Amino acid sequence: MKNILLPTDFSDNSFHAISHALKLFSEEKCRFYLLHSYASIVDNMDHMQISPAQIKVEKSAKTASQERLSSFHNRIETSFNNSHHSFETISGSDTITQEVKDVVKKKHIDYVVMGTKGATGSKEVLFGSNTVHVFKDATCPVLVIPKNAEYKTLQDILFPTDFEVEYQDQNVASLTEMAKKYNSQVHVFHVGSGDKLSKKQQVNRLKLKSYLNNISHDFHDVGNESVSTAINDFMSEKPVDMLVMINNKHSFFENLFFKSRVDNIGFHIHIPFLVIPS
Repeated sequence: MKNILLPTDFSDNSFHAISHALKLFSEEKCRFYLLHSYASIVDNMDHMQISPAQIKVEKSAKTASQERLSSFHNRIETSFNNSHHSFETISGSDTITQEVKDVVKKKHIDYVVMGTKGATGSKEVLFGSNTVHVFKDATCPVLVIPKNAEYKTLQDILFPTDFEVEYQDQNVASLTEMAKKYNSQVHVFHVGSGDKLSKKQQVNRLKLKSYLNNISHDFHDVGNESVSTAINDFMSEKPVDMLVMINNKHSFFENLFFKSRVDNIGFHIHIPFLVIPS
């Protein structure tokens, strides 16, 4: 059985992401954890001394969160009546990032699935600060569903890499699992400076190829182009159904998503984006 965490703020974008997850794992036995954080209400009282009134407000916030989770759960069950799926609701008073960390560890979560925009709809860099913080520190794969992403069978998966990652069972498993499940074509996409691969990169490339041995795949190399431009150009020329990347420190993933170019790719992604911790 898979354990899948579904953080929610009860927005339409959140329901859209959850719907996508339920379809993606429709044939598998899964336990879904619906998580809501009411930390923002508690945070607004941080400057106050603890008082009966403050305690009352916090209890009220928790009750409201639990009631909305129950209603949200009912909406999901009504829309998706799947005997393979079971649900548990969790209300937390910590930040959503910390709550996700805690639940992932406590419940042995296999995937976190979340939307790209919160209820406010504010235009934050890339996917929104909560989403970025979640997958930046994630210890399990995080599947991000853009608000306009339509559910499709995964015929083509794009896997950009700089071959600097030491591929291992735990950081390739999600990619190979998705590809095998849907008989997908995996497009391994390398963006380099034009120089030859180092010995380390060559070894890693061969190791990745061995993992993809029983999966339909091909390799693409692009040089002298920015990573974000190269990825967007590839997706324009060859429609793909999911983007998969490994979050490896000091790799181009970190440069692409957590530094100055962070907004260069985010608003061009309209397909599910799976982030795998290294």
